Amino acid sequence: MDGPYTACLGGTETFGRFVGEPFPALLEQRIGRTCLNLGSICCGLEAMSGDETLIELANGAEVCILQVPGAHSLSNDLFRVHPRRNDRFLAPTEMLRGLYPEVDFTEFHFTRHLLGRLHALADARFETVLDQLRNAWSERLQDLIARLQVPVVLLWLRYESGSKSGAPDALGTEPLLVDSHMVSRLRPACAAIVEIPVRASAESHELEDMLFGVLQQPSAEHLIGPATHREISERLYRALMDLS
Repeated sequence: MDGPYTACLGGTETFGRFVGEPFPALLEQRIGRTCLNLGSICCGLEAMSGDETLIELANGAEVCILQVPGAHSLSNDLFRVHPRRNDRFLAPTEMLRGLYPEVDFTEFHFTRHLLGRLHALADARFETVLDQLRNAWSERLQDLIARLQVPVVLLWLRYESGSKSGAPDALGTEPLLVDSHMVSRLRPACAAIVEIPVRASAESHELEDMLFGVLQQPSAEHLIGPATHREISERLYRALMDLS
């Protein structure tokens, strides 16, 4: 790219599904400099860390805004996910089969569905699952940040209630299985961490301001609306000004 720019790396919220102007576009207007939107629908840590072109584009920026991904969206010692659509469950490992020999894994197509079922079995084995996923998330995200040779602003869009994708309440809110302790451990590697509590459009009364077809409404209800994108852009603008 010609000229200085800010890279915005993340998932569905960064991409700005169902909104006319996602927060990278609004931030671009605010700072008067190109904000390259590298967000992608259902893009998690697996896709971000595995795309060398994405890393190269991020490293060409003056600063990289990195949306915190969920801990369920990467391949690990328990299961493999689709390399691009990281919400898709591909196959269990022998470790997971051994941990849950009674489970038929062929019935699962999404990691969230899988984890909800394993949690519903209500025994100590799920703690092993959580430990594996959270450890893998921490290691891979630290590695990704280390590969980014520019200042990184970590953007934690913390859903306050419910879930944008229908996960059982017991699994927590988006980004799934990520808590404040996990994020705070990344602070030394980041130029800044911007934590913003958000609500899905169905709860924030922004649904009528979103752009979607009739059949897409259930999906739109679980995502953030345009007013929230404006708030995110303003918070990021202040964070970038503090760094300058």
